[in-house]
Amino acid sequence: MCTPRISGYGRLPANKIKLKMTTKADGERFQSGADKYAAYLETPEGRLRFDLAFANLQEFLPLPQATWSLRALDLGCGTGATGVRLARLGIHVTLLDSSAAMLDIAKRAAGEAGVTEKIALKQGDAAEVANLFPMESFDVVLCHNILEYVDNPSAVLSAAARVMRSDSRRIAILSVLVRNWAGEVFKAGIQEGDLGAAEHNLTAEWGYESLYGGRVRLFTTNSLVSMLKRTSLAVTAKRGVRVISDYLPPQVSRSADYERIFQLERKLSTRSEFVAVARYTQYLAHCAGRAAEERA
Repeated sequence: MCTPRISGYGRLPANKIKLKMTTKADGERFQSGADKYAAYLETPEGRLRFDLAFANLQEFLPLPQATWSLRALDLGCGTGATGVRLARLGIHVTLLDSSAAMLDIAKRAAGEAGVTEKIALKQGDAAEVANLFPMESFDVVLCHNILEYVDNPSAVLSAAARVMRSDSRRIAILSVLVRNWAGEVFKAGIQEGDLGAAEHNLTAEWGYESLYGGRVRLFTTNSLVSMLKRTSLAVTAKRGVRVISDYLPPQVSRSADYERIFQLERKLSTRSEFVAVARYTQYLAHCAGRAAEERA
């Protein structure tokens, strides 16, 4: 496992790491909004975020060997879409979510995809990861769109690092997807035409989440990379997710032109000037002490 440090607390035993959602309402919206989230993933915007993040992840998945099979943990798995797709690749996936409604949808999705034997469902909070699973249990840990909602993102990353394998024969990977601060500025100014909101977002630490309503934490590259370093994780690669698609004019059909949009987004996602203003940023990370080739 990585040996993480939590800012402000020093090194803490795994059973002392305690997290909570930023507000009670944050937890409740996921309990009651599972169907709404599932419907969102069927929209061009939701589908694109999901497809791009998965394509980025797939570039860095550890290669399985004949003597072992890969195991993945999806923190805040939601409806299980990513986990099901990983299971189709032959990976054993544990889906963790605090919402029973989300897990019900994930269970149905696994059954429909014929990968039930590859999927384990676990109801629980990201706060309890280090207590729910043995250390060094997973080759892949997903942390997609969950850090925006928790009280202590660094502690979530620390807990994730503890359950990542340290076997020298294979490099475990952590995938983090967060809402990009710069993207909120562009969204307010370009998509919504709200110059006041765009100016406000230049210094805002929180944005507004339109699907459920309520605030979400915003991340800069410096803030996220600093969190990763404090938990003994190093960035393997950084990708922009939804760089231009949110701002396309109405004459461009998000559905009919989906494949062209996806391919353009893929090209933009690796170029630092475009990554900087994407709506979401994805970080692929590994334990800093391990021998891994860093790719920009």
